[in-house]
Amino acid sequence: MSFELYPAIDLREGRCVRLLQGDYDREVRYDADPVDVAHELAKAGARWIHMVDLDAARSGVVDSTNRDVIRSVVAAIGDAGVRVQCGGGVRGRASAEALFDAGITRCVVGTAAVENPDLVGELSSAGHRVAVGLDVRGSEVATRGWEHRSGVSLSEALSRLAGSGAEAVVVTQIARDGMGGGSDLSGLRNVLDAPQRPPAMSVIASGGVGCLADIADLRDLRSANGHTLAGAIVGKALHDGAISPGAAVVVARGSAAHDEPIPEAGQS
Repeated sequence: MSFELYPAIDLREGRCVRLLQGDYDREVRYDADPVDVAHELAKAGARWIHMVDLDAARSGVVDSTNRDVIRSVVAAIGDAGVRVQCGGGVRGRASAEALFDAGITRCVVGTAAVENPDLVGELSSAGHRVAVGLDVRGSEVATRGWEHRSGVSLSEALSRLAGSGAEAVVVTQIARDGMGGGSDLSGLRNVLDAPQRPPAMSVIASGGVGCLADIADLRDLRSANGHTLAGAIVGKALHDGAISPGAAVVVARGSAAHDEPIPEAGQS
């Protein structure tokens, strides 16, 4: 299985933002236009872009401004062969269908995957590509924009997805998200080896990447049973300029090892 970089564009009120540790009161807002950002990521060689409608994730109500931006991003990069994986506020089939109508390739179902697991199977059965987003504090899954405790453990959430047809699970350790201190490698190894994880469901890591070495750590991660990650979502480090998109793509694809220096953003 190849390892894929998923540069992230999180939207709030139509603008690029990042939330520190999932806290809506700790928002970092960027001036760059989301469509321009997507163009730059495509030029750098990204094959996927991960988008989140944060307003919808919190409220469950589709934000028309964000939906228009998502549609514009898909239209802008589609000719380059870049696919969009998108989630946020997908609580029913109608909201998922609206995202597919906007041109996305894969829908990420988060809260509903915990509260209504049958939705994932319904979407998969309809021929849609679906990933499940499980955002965790410790080992408990958080829902509704990361603001609610679900009372459901990560292992229990995984077991509910057996036979759902979901092709991937995005695992975010909320405490590390946006902090740039590295990912939860131990926790990810446990997810890869979890007996509750359907074998066909690949694992995508999210949260904590702050430098190129963090991407390499995820790329090279092996669980005790020899399982590997399918990719990593990287957001704040790219938007802040700590990592250049081109270098991130190179490392994710295994073209460089830990001992091969690749310039970070801003270095010559």
